Amino acid sequence: MQVNQHLLEKYNVPVPRYTSYPTIPFWNETIEVKQWENLVRNKFSNETNGISLYIHLPFCESLCTYCGCNKKITTNHQVEGEYLAAVLKEWQLYLNLMEERPVLRELHLGGGTPTFFSPENLYRLIHSILQTVKVHPDHEFGFEGHPNNTTFEHLKTLFELGFRRVSYGIQDHNPKVQAIINRIQPIENVKKAVEMARSIGYNSVNFDLIYGLPLQTVESMRTTIEQTIALQPDRIAFYSYAHVPWTSKGQRLFDEHDLPNAATKMQLYQLGKEMFSKAGYIDIGMDHFALPTDSLYQAQLNKKLHRNFMGYTTQQTQSMIGLGVSAISDIGDAFAQNEKTLHNYYEAVCNSTLAVSKGIVLTNEDMHFKKYILDISCNGQTILNEKDEGIISKFVLPELEKLELDNLIELDENVLTVTPLGKHFIRNICSAFDIRLARNHIHNNQQHAQFSKAI
Repeated sequence: MQVNQHLLEKYNVPVPRYTSYPTIPFWNETIEVKQWENLVRNKFSNETNGISLYIHLPFCESLCTYCGCNKKITTNHQVEGEYLAAVLKEWQLYLNLMEERPVLRELHLGGGTPTFFSPENLYRLIHSILQTVKVHPDHEFGFEGHPNNTTFEHLKTLFELGFRRVSYGIQDHNPKVQAIINRIQPIENVKKAVEMARSIGYNSVNFDLIYGLPLQTVESMRTTIEQTIALQPDRIAFYSYAHVPWTSKGQRLFDEHDLPNAATKMQLYQLGKEMFSKAGYIDIGMDHFALPTDSLYQAQLNKKLHRNFMGYTTQQTQSMIGLGVSAISDIGDAFAQNEKTLHNYYEAVCNSTLAVSKGIVLTNEDMHFKKYILDISCNGQTILNEKDEGIISKFVLPELEKLELDNLIELDENVLTVTPLGKHFIRNICSAFDIRLARNHIHNNQQHAQFSKAI
């Protein structure tokens, strides 16, 4: 579906990606460790559905200048042992808060570059954790890998531990674009990484691509997408480049004149959507595409799709524990983020203290509007609760009426449905239910600079 240029321009405004609600800028500056421990202890006294576990592995050998993740650049692999020892100690601190062995349904290794770590060290980490949990029969384990350093041994080791999903950070196949973002990986390396994963038995290979990077053109993006489709990844994440040099210092290395202008960036977005669709990929929602054979599409079809800080997932867990520096935990009615520096993270864990530094306990109102946002981003539909009528009338309905006029949603009494056109603007539709953002606009009368633009 070709989207009207006017609509693309109209809705290309700063909005969150909604991996959480409330979004991080609205979290309290601090959360007391004892408070978080009590919240976790109470949550796990009734937890029977299983949990998700996210482990942040922050090290990279070189700086990808587009990257906004929390990372530590080093070529010294001696750091691996100390870091993994801290992560395992942190996990033990969480286990101490649980009355029984937790049921593990989902495990994801993110970064940084998880394949910075040797296969032997990754085995030590995951094997140690698996000794302390009950693995759910319907579990899903995945990791992020760099095509240049993901070896057969990495893939085989993790496969034998239960991993079946791998996500490769591709970003772009064009050599000029790769050079300027310092992410050089020949297409031959990507092809080899995919073939190795499939030969071992991985059933879901994801590519991360980014549009809006410096030196990208419509023609270079067309070639990148053609090369991607030729390799037939099961999933594709097609992210908008978020240029936020005020928070990601590496982005200051770009000459902003090398970035595609707004009109070109919208062309790149349209091109990607069109080419993926023609190649048989289904638009899952916010930034994600999947082949009909992939579990992500099957989960959406069966209304079992979920979204958390790991992105879209097929696992409907209500509790996610984040381990490692800057990792985020979500126990349904509260969030907490770990210390962002290695020094502070190590200091806390070495003192046998959880390394949480900030977070938020959700109000009843937050819980209601979190559900609306999850329903829209995962299922494309939500039901307005009459208990929220006053708040919805004041803050939400005026925005929904605008969205309906542009044919992005349909409102039938209390049922909101995202239209096929509206699928291109999921972030904007979710933002209509962001009550904290709406109230802040009233006070500040401006969009939040820390959010990237929607397109």
